[in-house]
Amino acid sequence: MRSEEYKEHFRKNFLLAYPVVLSQLGHIMVSVFDSLMVGQIGTIPLAAASLGNSIFTITLVFGLGVSYSITPLIAAADGRRNYTRISLLLLNGLFSNLLLGVVLFIAGYFLSPYITLLQQPDEVVRQAIPYINILFLSMVPLMVFQAFRQFAEGLSLTKQAMYISIIANALNVVLNYILIFGKLGFEPMGLVGAGWATLISRIIMAMMMGGYVLYAKRFAAFHRFLTFRHLSLVHMYHIFRLGLPISGQMVFEMGAFSFSAIMIGWLGARELAAHQIAINVASVTYMMASGIAAAATIRVGNQKGLRNYRSMQVAGISSFVMGTLFMMGSGLLMIAGKNFIPSLYIDDPVVIEIAATLLIIAALFQISDGVQVVGLGALRGLEDVRIPSLISLIAYWVIGLPVGYVLCFKLDFGVNGVWTGLLVGLSVAAILLFWRFKMLSSRLSK
Repeated sequence: MRSEEYKEHFRKNFLLAYPVVLSQLGHIMVSVFDSLMVGQIGTIPLAAASLGNSIFTITLVFGLGVSYSITPLIAAADGRRNYTRISLLLLNGLFSNLLLGVVLFIAGYFLSPYITLLQQPDEVVRQAIPYINILFLSMVPLMVFQAFRQFAEGLSLTKQAMYISIIANALNVVLNYILIFGKLGFEPMGLVGAGWATLISRIIMAMMMGGYVLYAKRFAAFHRFLTFRHLSLVHMYHIFRLGLPISGQMVFEMGAFSFSAIMIGWLGARELAAHQIAINVASVTYMMASGIAAAATIRVGNQKGLRNYRSMQVAGISSFVMGTLFMMGSGLLMIAGKNFIPSLYIDDPVVIEIAATLLIIAALFQISDGVQVVGLGALRGLEDVRIPSLISLIAYWVIGLPVGYVLCFKLDFGVNGVWTGLLVGLSVAAILLFWRFKMLSSRLSK
């Protein structure tokens, strides 16, 4: 009976997860294709892309964290068939996301000149600033897309965002080719062209996802409160109360990876370019695992709303198993392609050699990365967000980064030392997050 129970949860998790996996993959593939194409024009532009993306990622995950709060709130309301609350969450979630997107753009734009204080190579910084300013502007349409997407995913509708992400990603590749290299009569724009391609594709994503939610008949019941007079500080408070700790957790984690890029930049442009290649590859598998985590949020949140606590726990545990198996396979592929994958980005043999070593370390932390991201998703479904934020702070900033700094600069392990510190931080986070979900879900089940 227990085996059959898990088998059914694996099936339901998979049907929810695979569209989210492909949709999340669309987000990160924008950065991957930027790096692949920018790498063709030199080591300095690739290093600038690494610096720019490392800083922008902190802004990105902060915004995504707030938007993620919409999904468990919608899922719980859907479990109770509370359509009035769902409608109000759609309106107030959209307004909250739009407002936050504008604030993040303005803050990022005015703070970007201070990148010079990070002691990175001058030419790298010069190319990174205009690129990152365009990425900051793309936060506005991206947050609008996220509002509509998280609303649909809270209702267990995950395929539409997948299709839209695939279309937008294909458009981004075409625009990259035209704008970076100067095709169809355009002047070659280099790294800045990659930024404009990202902005345009994200505007298209927001328009398509918004059109689907606002005009599809299946959502007609949720449109009756879409007026300014139904904006509610109470609902926005609930969204930010749940979302800000999620953002904090994600900033602690991604901020650690971003600060690791800054430390690696102190070693030189080649090391930074190699880091960009390895982190690009690791980000792909992470975002795909976060699709499984999103399914865990939906399933756990929905079963919690139904007060079916035994099913809630099994849904979460089965998601951990799926994430672990997926990341084990990803690690093996990284080891097998450690020399080939970097050659797709750049033809500098020194950069390729450094990146190959980093991919081995990335392969080792795949399981920990998978467990911790699924743990965050499952706990999000329980609306448990504060303790996971504290766990991330301790794992990455109290343990991981200091270990990496000591190994890199005191024991002369170089860039490998920084990445070993990240491995340690991820492992600590994975153990603590799994233990917390097991404890909380067992308490509810009993």
